[in-house]
Amino acid sequence: MIRFLPFPLSYKVSNTLIHTRSAICVFLNIFLGSLSVVTVGGNLLVIISIIYFKQLHTPTNYLILSLAVADLLVGVLVFPLTIEFSETICLYHTDLFCKMQGSFGISLSISSILTLCCISIDRYYAVCQPLTYRTKINDNVVVTMILVTWGMSVIIGLFFITAEIDTENCGETCFFEIVIVNIISMIFMFGLPMIIMLCIYLKIFLVAQRQACSIHNTTKSGAAISKTERKATKTLAIVMGIYLVCWFPFFLCSSIYFFSHFNPPLPLVEFLNWLALSNSTFNPFIYAFFYTWFRSAFRMIISGKIILGDFTNSKLF
Repeated sequence: MIRFLPFPLSYKVSNTLIHTRSAICVFLNIFLGSLSVVTVGGNLLVIISIIYFKQLHTPTNYLILSLAVADLLVGVLVFPLTIEFSETICLYHTDLFCKMQGSFGISLSISSILTLCCISIDRYYAVCQPLTYRTKINDNVVVTMILVTWGMSVIIGLFFITAEIDTENCGETCFFEIVIVNIISMIFMFGLPMIIMLCIYLKIFLVAQRQACSIHNTTKSGAAISKTERKATKTLAIVMGIYLVCWFPFFLCSSIYFFSHFNPPLPLVEFLNWLALSNSTFNPFIYAFFYTWFRSAFRMIISGKIILGDFTNSKLF
């Protein structure tokens, strides 16, 4: 069971389940290991594409690069450690190494989710305020977004380590601290990002609808703009849908457990943990594979063409 979400603060599992070895367990480990490989491979393609091809050096793509780095580290660090520590002593004991594993998970997951929020803000200005987009969303603004996102992620990760150590030292007298830790995790890892993105996506949808109506009887160029806006709105809707599908079930289960102290079945907790983590697998497909210029870059990278010559200035679109 992954340890960086609200359950591990007091969740107990049985020796029978932990030490059970079966064909199903082996199959699940192979499947989850494959999921980790896909996550690493997809995000690595995005990272190489943005860094190598100069045409992709844009503020929006820098945010996508930051997201891909966070998701890549989730695939490299959190996925394998979660597979391993689902069946090991970290379910019983919380030594320093286990705390570090939990901190990595918290920091990278929060970084990924906050970067999704930054991308939605970028898309809001691109769709709703295109005339001022380049002045409001420039390289300096994006760098600031990235630094703040990663800074908050690291601080929150360190806070969780400190809080867990403190609660272990003071025992049951730290109920208030446990409540604060759980509330903060729910707010920053799901609640606040969900509210921000829902509001932004709703605003984009309404603006796109108005634009489509206003240019209904205009020129072909207007029709082209309407089509572009609709495509952007649909893409954002897909992003929000995948995000909710991945994260909402786990945090709903976490909230029920936290407020009612009802222990859900461990297999359900494991499944919901992995469903939430799988958001890092889907992100490259949503933000990159939907765009033709990224597909062109991927083909050049996979074929090894970039090794044979200098294609940094290639026209991808």
